[in-house]
Amino acid sequence: MSAGRGAGRLTTHVLDTMAGRPGAGITVVLDRLGPDGGRTRVAEARTNADGRCDAPLLAGGDLLPGRYELTFAVGAYFHAGGVALTDPPFLDEVPIRFAISDAGQHYHVPLLISPYAYSTYRGS
Repeated sequence: MSAGRGAGRLTTHVLDTMAGRPGAGITVVLDRLGPDGGRTRVAEARTNADGRCDAPLLAGGDLLPGRYELTFAVGAYFHAGGVALTDPPFLDEVPIRFAISDAGQHYHVPLLISPYAYSTYRGS
């Protein structure tokens, strides 16, 4: 499918590598980044018991080529789980900037977290 509007979708999930389980109950915010440096909030969700959002963050005609930022509230997650954190926590909100070039594809952006490290990749 060509770049532009399509049948693609954007999904995410979070894995807590410290505890070896899904990151449940994490607030996830998605912003579309404008060429002028502005941002537009396009979605907000919480991860379920499997560490995933119940629905794609964007899908179909709402998924447009461009630059985006996902922000994960990991400090609140670890605090709620009783993890001893510094004040302020080393990682509070984790932003991931990425681009969508083809709205017909599935973009999956997983996050692996601990209180002091994170990693991501383009999943499938």
